[in-house]
Amino acid sequence: MEAYWYFDFASPFAYLQLAKVQEWRSRLPFTAVPVLARALPTGNNDRAASTTVPEDSAEGFVRWRAKTLGIPLTSPATYPFNSVAALRLCAAAGSNWIAIETIFAHLWRDGLPGATPEELKPVAAKLGVTSLGTTGGVFDTGAKLRENTEGARTLGVTTVPTIRAGSRLFHGSNAAAEFDDWLAQPTLRRSA
Repeated sequence: MEAYWYFDFASPFAYLQLAKVQEWRSRLPFTAVPVLARALPTGNNDRAASTTVPEDSAEGFVRWRAKTLGIPLTSPATYPFNSVAALRLCAAAGSNWIAIETIFAHLWRDGLPGATPEELKPVAAKLGVTSLGTTGGVFDTGAKLRENTEGARTLGVTTVPTIRAGSRLFHGSNAAAEFDDWLAQPTLRRSA
């Protein structure tokens, strides 16, 4: 069985969950699916936290969570930010794990800006992407992003991060423990 990870670079919760996804990938094939969180139907507070101005308590919770997980975190100075340019860069780079890790590191580990193609030029260069509009004329990255987001909506994804395994959805930043339990119990996996 393959699992899918729906994420948006605007979400600090997706950044924090990335380490768990990397761990799970050694146990189960995972496909990353970049989506525009603000275009998903209203979900839980993870979506709100990723697309609205953070309150001290929300920002404090993210910092506490990063510290307890041992994950370096420096929030971008312009948080919240429009993630479309980062998502398009990811699509232009093939939505592969190296691109995802590199973009998240730029934004959330290093706290660098990434709301515009200009701000992402150093990351694009590292990834070998010369244009955020197309990849050699193969496809329009905006169309791919819309397709991913609409597909996620159709499947019932309401927030990022979300994990899908079979027909089962694990929503939000607190889904890691539930997904770990699901992986540990073969009878649950067969029912997905």
